[in-house]
Amino acid sequence: MQAPIQYHRADDGIVTLTFDAPGQSVNTMTDTMRECLAQRVSELEAAKDDVTGVILSSAKDTFFAGGDLKRLYDMQPADAARLFEATERGKNSLRRLEKLGKPVVAALTGTALGGGFEIALACHHRIALDKPKAQFGLPEVTLGLMPGAGGVVRLNRLLGLAASQPYLQDSKLMSPAEALKAKLIHAVASTPEDLVAQARAWILANPTAAQPWDTPGYKPPGGWTDAPEAKRWISTAAAQVRAKTRGCYPAPEAVVCASLEGMQVDFDTASRIETRYFVQLVTGSVSKNIIGTFWFRANEIKSGAQRPEGVEKKPVKTLAVLGAGMMGKGIAYVAATRGIDVWVKDATQAQAEGAIAAADKLLAKREEKGELDAARRQQTTARIHATDRYEDLAHVDLVVEAVPENPALKADITGSAEPLLRGDAVWASNTSTLPITGLAKASTRPDRFIGLHFFSPVHRMQLVEVIKGAQTSKETLAHALDFVMQLGKTPIVVNDSRGFFTSRVFSTFTREGVAMVGEGQDPASIEAAAMFAGFPVGPLAVLDEVSLALSYNNRLETLKASAAEGRPMPAHPADAVMERMLGEFGRKGRAAGGGFYDYPESGKQFWPGLAQHFVSGGQFPQQDKQDRLLFCMAIESVRILQEGVLDSAGDGNIGSVLGIGFPRWTGGVFQFLNQYGLDKAVHRAEYLAEHYGERFAPPQLLKDKARACAAF
Repeated sequence: MQAPIQYHRADDGIVTLTFDAPGQSVNTMTDTMRECLAQRVSELEAAKDDVTGVILSSAKDTFFAGGDLKRLYDMQPADAARLFEATERGKNSLRRLEKLGKPVVAALTGTALGGGFEIALACHHRIALDKPKAQFGLPEVTLGLMPGAGGVVRLNRLLGLAASQPYLQDSKLMSPAEALKAKLIHAVASTPEDLVAQARAWILANPTAAQPWDTPGYKPPGGWTDAPEAKRWISTAAAQVRAKTRGCYPAPEAVVCASLEGMQVDFDTASRIETRYFVQLVTGSVSKNIIGTFWFRANEIKSGAQRPEGVEKKPVKTLAVLGAGMMGKGIAYVAATRGIDVWVKDATQAQAEGAIAAADKLLAKREEKGELDAARRQQTTARIHATDRYEDLAHVDLVVEAVPENPALKADITGSAEPLLRGDAVWASNTSTLPITGLAKASTRPDRFIGLHFFSPVHRMQLVEVIKGAQTSKETLAHALDFVMQLGKTPIVVNDSRGFFTSRVFSTFTREGVAMVGEGQDPASIEAAAMFAGFPVGPLAVLDEVSLALSYNNRLETLKASAAEGRPMPAHPADAVMERMLGEFGRKGRAAGGGFYDYPESGKQFWPGLAQHFVSGGQFPQQDKQDRLLFCMAIESVRILQEGVLDSAGDGNIGSVLGIGFPRWTGGVFQFLNQYGLDKAVHRAEYLAEHYGERFAPPQLLKDKARACAAF
């Protein structure tokens, strides 16, 4: 079998090591690759007198993709010692390479991320092929990990303690031009031939190259830890990272610790310190939660795991968006940026043209940042067409109806527009709560009717909930999924039910926060419980933004519909609080002047009436508050899976984080229960049900899974 690293020595003594993992589209740091690298370095050391220099290159379109995530994901605490030794062996190869005494150049043929970029950092000189889509950097923290092949140690020494943190803690990625500006690569090449020529020329011009940190007397930018600039960073670093992570994400904190400790010792000791923190993260639960959902499940979705088989792909070339409100404008903008021609229809031409103006405003901001030029901005806005006539939509491939949540209005629009469309056009309703099967009754072709629930703001929110109606065909589902992927979004598939998955689960979060207000809890402690559990914002602040009035009206509609369907829903303790807030105090939300918060010019503060009318003396344990917010969403998700609204726990995990802000460190609602321990989760749910309400009672599916020791 072909070795993953090819060794070639030219007549001038320059050796090229070419990464080319057999049977893989990209190079990754497998055990085989690690062993081969050690062997190649040994060969270089043995032939050192006949070696002029070394070029590291790749036979792939990319340079190196980093570590083998499947291998790391499978590592358990019992594997820590073995992982430590394997990591140290791999780092030893890179250390021997950079101390070879010969110039070593990284010829970056394309993207180098994670371990791939760490390999490049171990080289004395880095030259990148100027590919617009190439990226360089260390994204490990986004997966709950940290660089483990010397990235922390080398970046600290190369850039200094403070300047290295955006690339380490925040996983900042760079284009070739950005990496050149940051001095993390030294040159760019216009062609593969130029790349090799520059690498060879540098080797011949620098026969005794060494890393700067291996030069006597070297001081990194900003100095070592006793320098004034470094001391300033050290004085605030721990507080800043804790403010960002709230203790939920160990990776950024590990980066800070490894950086600070590593800059007080020699390189090799710093490297071992880095390995210890790396192993802790790999064998911990948070990295597994994140990798399982946002790497493995996300890649399954991208590869078409949800898509019905046997349906030919048919990209959307022309799109109609009905309604130029906030959602309609957002959908039109995103589609146009993806090369789709969009016709926006509203009651008047002027209203429809608002979508063009809104898109141009967003594009102008991107132009100011240098993300696109004036020509591309103009081309994108030119793809959006405004109309007040349904007749202008007869040619489109797909329609997204994006008018307010009013069944009668949606039915009227369906009846008016659908007869004018092509027979094979797909009709999608953007709705967050209304059952698709009911909306499809207004259609003469319900098999081509589907729900697409976009999230606001559309250009930022990654998730789209794809809702199958009772008669939605597999062809329609496939084409809808293709469209969502074409927009660069992440789809999850749900079966029809009021509130679907995301809206139904999210409402439990906000209602639980309101219920605690009604129970006399300090509103600041409620919001703090959410923040320290890892939610991006507290339930009371969320309700103020979306409107108490709108939320409560949706709740009343849901209660009414459920009663009509013969399955009345139980009362919730939040209902009485909402009735008082709206009816007695006129607190409708931020847009109406204030809700749970007041909004003076200086910022926001809790409405004093909360303390006057609701807060009592007895306060519940703060851990109970955190768990109520986490468990209310997780328990409802299990009910939804049990009812068959969700087909996949994996979709629920991704949807809960990307769509409704469930803490990312958990990996999603179902993975939260998995990592908590299903047996323990059952007992905790029973405790919460006993003390705070039957809504926390563990569903049968959760108890069955716990009994069988079977994870979601």
